[in-house]
Amino acid sequence: MTAVLIACAHGTRFEEGREVVRAILGLLRDTAPADVEVHEAYVDVHGPFVTDVVAAAREVTDDIVIVPLLLSTGYHTEVDLVEAAAGLPVAPALGPHPLLAEILADRLRVVGAQPSDTVVLAAAGSTRAGAVVDVERMVELLAETGVAGPVVPAYAAASEPRIADAVNAARSTGSRAVAASYVLAPGHFSRVIDGSGADLTTAPIGADARIAEIVWERWRDARSRHLRGAAPHRRA
Repeated sequence: MTAVLIACAHGTRFEEGREVVRAILGLLRDTAPADVEVHEAYVDVHGPFVTDVVAAAREVTDDIVIVPLLLSTGYHTEVDLVEAAAGLPVAPALGPHPLLAEILADRLRVVGAQPSDTVVLAAAGSTRAGAVVDVERMVELLAETGVAGPVVPAYAAASEPRIADAVNAARSTGSRAVAASYVLAPGHFSRVIDGSGADLTTAPIGADARIAEIVWERWRDARSRHLRGAAPHRRA
């Protein structure tokens, strides 16, 4: 029986962001096991909406896992996707994950970050407490790469500190402030990060092959736990 991975992104009105998501879907299809189909879905802004994609997939198989193309826990992962799944397994968000830290470190090297710089890990932000926990763990993982100096969290919305405030705080210590864009694709939040006044700003994470590795890891773990009848699990 065919298995289905529903890769569910947030959705964006920015075409450049949609192009990145389509490129990630292409990576997933290129690396999918022979008996697994990858279906595209979105939780907001535009379709195909995840509820419709789930309904269509259920007509052909019960072996379905939803994997969020989202970097942190939030309302969409904890509420919207769980409701859309209606009992199907929903994998955790992509982050925190060591491979994401590697990607961010690579982006920092590209823009010329130095050990004397303060890195502002610039995330979208969420009203859900789990999102802050996830970002703070990513701060630890990025700091462990040693690519630059201290790493501090900041948010474009909903949570504190805001990115511009973190940039100014870094500068007050005499350090350059480097914004590490902890967003998947260009869009509203990347524009907020670009406008934060940081001395250097990295590109969004984008369609990196390591994203596909994380997605398949999340899919395997969620599917395995579901088949064993285990309770939902966020991540190790």
